[in-house]
Amino acid sequence: MTSPAALLVSLGHQSGALCTLWAVAAPHPPHSPPQPSHTQTFRPAWHSLREETEVSEPGGALELEEEKSVPGKSLKDGDESGEISPPSPGEPRPERLAWPGLARCETLREMAVRSKLSRLVEATSQLVEIEQTLLLPLLQQHPLPLHPKDSIEFRNICSRMALQREGQQFEKDLHEAQQCLKTIIEKLICSLAVFPSDSCISVRFALRQILQNLLAM
Repeated sequence: MTSPAALLVSLGHQSGALCTLWAVAAPHPPHSPPQPSHTQTFRPAWHSLREETEVSEPGGALELEEEKSVPGKSLKDGDESGEISPPSPGEPRPERLAWPGLARCETLREMAVRSKLSRLVEATSQLVEIEQTLLLPLLQQHPLPLHPKDSIEFRNICSRMALQREGQQFEKDLHEAQQCLKTIIEKLICSLAVFPSDSCISVRFALRQILQNLLAM
């Protein structure tokens, strides 16, 4: 198989992987909190609670006023400043209050995964563009040894990622996809190293930039 034909095969698999990565990196609306409609009016929580008390218990509002008028009687859950009293030793605490750092760690982990996925999408897009605009014309003059099987493996990994979307397996596949794309770029750089022409040097420089951005933390 000649170099241009091998590159076209690789480009086909890389383009398919890129389309899959675009779909995986798209935002997921179901995870977003529901937004109120434009016609919905804001009603304070205390106002709704008072209305429910008046409707469910005809004497509820009067009894509440009587309790407020009793000297020395205070709220159970806090004082007039709005501070919440700490729970008793035997009372269970909510998960977010008991472990405030847990939710924060999960958020940072998700941000790291999104950042890594974004770098992978950008690197793949740049690689496909360089191969189409610079490397393919160059191979007409300098046949190079290429490895389409790496691009096939890259596309297969991206397809697995599309089935997972999240979780440990997704993060594992994301790491493998990054390493596979890294291997593709490094092999291209090594193949171009045997030709000292200015065109090959410029392509190698562009590939190194992609590799640097892909692995950036």
